[in-house]
Amino acid sequence: MELFRIGRTIPFMRNALVLNAISFLTFVAAVFFIAIRGFHLSIEFTGGTVMEVNYAQAAQLEKVRSALTGLGYTDFQVQNFGTSRDVMIRLPLAAGQSSATQSDTVMKALKASDSTVELRRVEFVGPQVGKELVENGLLALLFVVIGITIYLAVRFEWKFAVAGVLANLHDVVIILGFFAFFQWEFSLSVLAGVLAVLGYSVNESVVIMDRIRENFRRDRGATVREVIDGAITQTISRTIITHGSTQMMVLAMLIFGGPTLHYFALALTIGIWFGIYSSVFVAAAIAMWLGIKREDMIKPIKKADEVEEVYQE
Repeated sequence: MELFRIGRTIPFMRNALVLNAISFLTFVAAVFFIAIRGFHLSIEFTGGTVMEVNYAQAAQLEKVRSALTGLGYTDFQVQNFGTSRDVMIRLPLAAGQSSATQSDTVMKALKASDSTVELRRVEFVGPQVGKELVENGLLALLFVVIGITIYLAVRFEWKFAVAGVLANLHDVVIILGFFAFFQWEFSLSVLAGVLAVLGYSVNESVVIMDRIRENFRRDRGATVREVIDGAITQTISRTIITHGSTQMMVLAMLIFGGPTLHYFALALTIGIWFGIYSSVFVAAAIAMWLGIKREDMIKPIKKADEVEEVYQE
């Protein structure tokens, strides 16, 4: 499906060197901020207090958030679970306070705005749980990268596999760099968004690589640069349809999803736009620098005399 068709090939690879240099500097800056500033981890990773409360009527989450803000909390999560009357509150453990003390203080603030609220459960999530979550999250990221590498190497060729993995790691590191630089809260939902971006970005790279392989077979007189430029130009319409529709959905979550989905949608937004960029100017360009050629995509056809010699033997 095409919304439009471009009549002439756009020379994307003409400025590949400059754009790759910019990508490298951006990547280094992201790594620098991750190493120096670190992440503003949510209580899912650092530990804290989890409260479950119940209201007689549908809970007004904004009032709950306002009450917690009035108590001086800035890093907290409030969301419905089960029904609209049940609310889960996650709080970082304050210095000099136990979970019981925190829950008493919070309940007093909540009852000031709605006396029907009842405390159902209080639980302390220790740092050991947070450590396990970090380790499991990193393992999930590692397995995804390994799986993508194997998939690309089997479907295409090792040069494309290396290019695709480097492009996807480029996207992930830059997303993490944004969260480190701005100190946005890094939660499990954000980690899920990063993993989703990995799969989403590799899909775009696969589409372009597949078209490059087709063009190598069809345009035998074209140079490698011309083949790559033609493949990217031919997939622009598909890219606009796919990423445009996805971004509209993510934008709706970003605007109307509330605090619970805000950083998840933000991670996806950054990943979508950098995924487009990396598929075109990182993955394709790296494959070109690695020396991808027609012989890598097409097996040479044996000449008639060579085939005859095989039969004679």
